Amino acid sequence: MSMAARTVTTSWASRCIADSHDMIRVQGARVNNLKDVRVEIPKRRLTVLTGVSGSGKSSLVFDTIAAESQRLINETYSAFVQTFMPTLTRPEADVLEGLTTAIIVDQERMGANARSTVGTATDANAMLRIVFSRLGEPSAGPPFHYSFNQPAGACPRCEGTGHVTDLDLTQFYDETKSLNEGAITVPGYKAGSWFVRIFAGSGFVDPDKPVRDYTETERHDFLHREPTKVKVDGINVTYEGLIPKVRRSVLAKDKDRLQPHVRAFVERAVTFVTCPGCDGTRLGEAARASRIKGINIADACAMEVRDLAEWVRGLDEPSVAPLLATLRQTLDSFVEIGLGYLSLERPAGTLSGGEAQRVKMVRHLGSSLTDVTYVFDEPSTGLHPHDIQRMNGLLLRLRDKGNTVLVVEHKPEVIAIADHVIDLGPGAGTAGGTVCFEGSVEGLRASGTLTGRHFDDRASLKESVRKPDGALEIRGARANNLRSLDVDVPLGVLTVVTGVAGSGKSSLLHGSIPAGAGVVSVDQAPIRGSRRSNPATYTGLLEPIRKAFAKANDVKPALFSANSEGACPTCNGAGVIYTDLAMMAGVATTCEECGGKRFQAAVLEYRLGGRDISEVLAMPVTEAEEFFRAGEARVPAAHAILGRLAGVGLGYLTLGQPLTTLSGGERQRLKLATHMADKGGIYVLDEPTTGLHLADVEQLLGLLDRLVDSGKSVIVIEHHQAVMAHADWIIDLGPGAGHDGGRIVFEGTPADLVAARPTLTGEHLAAYVGA
Repeated sequence: MSMAARTVTTSWASRCIADSHDMIRVQGARVNNLKDVRVEIPKRRLTVLTGVSGSGKSSLVFDTIAAESQRLINETYSAFVQTFMPTLTRPEADVLEGLTTAIIVDQERMGANARSTVGTATDANAMLRIVFSRLGEPSAGPPFHYSFNQPAGACPRCEGTGHVTDLDLTQFYDETKSLNEGAITVPGYKAGSWFVRIFAGSGFVDPDKPVRDYTETERHDFLHREPTKVKVDGINVTYEGLIPKVRRSVLAKDKDRLQPHVRAFVERAVTFVTCPGCDGTRLGEAARASRIKGINIADACAMEVRDLAEWVRGLDEPSVAPLLATLRQTLDSFVEIGLGYLSLERPAGTLSGGEAQRVKMVRHLGSSLTDVTYVFDEPSTGLHPHDIQRMNGLLLRLRDKGNTVLVVEHKPEVIAIADHVIDLGPGAGTAGGTVCFEGSVEGLRASGTLTGRHFDDRASLKESVRKPDGALEIRGARANNLRSLDVDVPLGVLTVVTGVAGSGKSSLLHGSIPAGAGVVSVDQAPIRGSRRSNPATYTGLLEPIRKAFAKANDVKPALFSANSEGACPTCNGAGVIYTDLAMMAGVATTCEECGGKRFQAAVLEYRLGGRDISEVLAMPVTEAEEFFRAGEARVPAAHAILGRLAGVGLGYLTLGQPLTTLSGGERQRLKLATHMADKGGIYVLDEPTTGLHLADVEQLLGLLDRLVDSGKSVIVIEHHQAVMAHADWIIDLGPGAGHDGGRIVFEGTPADLVAARPTLTGEHLAAYVGA
């Protein structure tokens, strides 16, 4: 064979070998509840992972595949850079091959940073600034002169935040008292405390004179004096007025990280008012004066994105033509994914989890990267059936760019577009963690697995609906996009409020219900608490358990709290050692002293029903419910709480699982379980089907029925058609989103909605029930 022929043959063989790496291979995965899972995921295809909540989907995709991808990427950095990065351990698996760069597009809220907006979180704001720097008249200068996050472009009065604080000084001090009598009412400033001793010993004010009797000079020094060196009790200290001192030590901190009593003081004492210098636009005078066709950049960012897209389409300037084309494409992606009702000025922290995920999706659609693995966590969350169709199109576009798309999902409309399906289960927690099915959607339908059996489930309309026993009156609702709505929400029944994303559902129920109506709002917002919080502490379950352990062993209950006397001294009861890496994500390593059990070794000698406290906290809810039901470990108070947790579909959660690891739907159901013992009341639930498998939706409907039958009124914001079909009354908002929404387009029974089909919801519900 000639040299040329051998070269051609070798080249062809090399290409064949290269093309063979078309699978992500996982063998022997044992992360969390996975039981030696073995799967092959095709690259450059759309794979949907299904299974009941807690079956192991996230353990496989996020904690195994994505985690190993991140670890391998970190290893490509220099040794010097790696010293500043978290040391990630290899996920427990025998084989992990064929991985590509993984990008997680999850439902984590986009942070509460006041300077982060929809525009800054995507490239839209940056592109718009360049357009204005080139075409704006008169020009404010380079692009950063149009940025409220840069000193050159920010309003000097509010420093680019758009608001200034207005302080209620009656919350700072009681003017009828002197300093020694406790005039200062700010938390931490009790009479005799070091802070108050500095005020009293400064010489600027009389500590025994009531504040109302201060002279003008004394009042200025007490409230506003700039930092000044003084000597108090023989110690050199810096004195400053009460207002600048509290601004610096309390008000400058993230409110959600403050202790509850300090946070309550801030909420009482501080109100935010629109900055009069920039009228809330955040921008300096030069940026506000610069206009294109009469529109300045603040006006552009205040428009709904779909209106902004039309405005940009009207700009025709050859010098920035490529940039305008990219900007138009980005804005059109917002509209296509059902976010056309947002504005670029919308604070990122106010987006729901589903909205945040879709904003991240827009950002990645414009990326030039290919052969990336994108991992989505229930992207259908918060979407009306009409919007899901458009979102599916974007997932397919990401795939068609040459990417591997992995989607954790329960909605059959999303599962139906998959090239490949992996169904995990068969149950949750210890009853899950195995692959029940791998193959096509049609194969799943015929597989006989829990997902396959329920894939084509369709709830039917109820033959008869409940009659209301009253009404919750909402009058003149104008929150956000609502158009002065008057509506009577029936009580004593199951009411579903629906409509496309952005139609005004949350504005109606969370922003317009009159105060004092006795409403319990059960939403998916993060539960305030540290990583030490868990279902046992949040629900009050730990208290009767601690008392039962204490009584059985004749010791103090405090020993059985990892946040109190029983805590491991090395990790202070956290179970892990946290290393703060400043500007980077911190790293947690299991405590070697307690092995992650959180308690002192001596505490684990005490037992109840043959189990120590760490073993009890490691139990799933269903196991614990049986454990505390009878016998030596019978604890009726604990058993009742566990029954409520199981009743809301959280039987697979372990009692000690950190709340920070729960999904939005799990957090909501946990809150619901804590309220189920309340007497009477009106419950407002926000998409309780989030995170629920098709087979669990029926259980949820049973729970909602039990709540109504027990005398509670249940109002649900929901897009799931099974919940709509099961409702006694439907309120449909729309017809569109943003300024195209905010109206009630239907009120009545599900049967009437299906019969008339006057709205998008009616059309989809009619198709769903087969009418």
